[in-house]
Amino acid sequence: MKTCLIVIDAQESFRQRAYWNEGVAAPYFAAQNALIEGAAAAGLPIVRIFHVDEPSDASNPFAVESGHVHPIGGLAAFEAAATFTKHRHSALVNSGLDVWLTENGVRRLIVSGIRTEQCCETTTRHASDLGWEVDYVTDATLTFDMVQPDGRPLAATDIKSRTAAVLAGRFATICSVPQALERAGAAA
Repeated sequence: MKTCLIVIDAQESFRQRAYWNEGVAAPYFAAQNALIEGAAAAGLPIVRIFHVDEPSDASNPFAVESGHVHPIGGLAAFEAAATFTKHRHSALVNSGLDVWLTENGVRRLIVSGIRTEQCCETTTRHASDLGWEVDYVTDATLTFDMVQPDGRPLAATDIKSRTAAVLAGRFATICSVPQALERAGAAA
């Protein structure tokens, strides 16, 4: 089964947010880079996704005009088989990604990137509903602490655990980096 690694929103825009935390990001970079390097070594296509939204001015780090919509520093360099821009949470909404995957015979996606519970989870659910098999590499996703509507804190580790729990067996196979590469037929 042809597999493709998708790197979602691993862009410098996030470093401009007040919640950015280099300490929280370090383990993500280690896992994401190991996944990229393993996929590249195995000859798997790697697709890059960027998120762009409004307003279109330099003050918005997710606007092209900001100069921050490019690969985030610390991410392993890779030759993208394709690059897509999205304007919604799912990388499959009006980006052309679905057409590219179909035209290239991809049947399994390895999902990674930023943020765990937003664009990575939403893309996973959408891809599963459209018929793709999805391997979700929780360690190769990044999120940050949040505040719940009632004001209580919600730790990033809890968000990642919750995301894995709700995706497992329903929308994706939850994998470590070595497991995802092995399932793709790559040497870990």
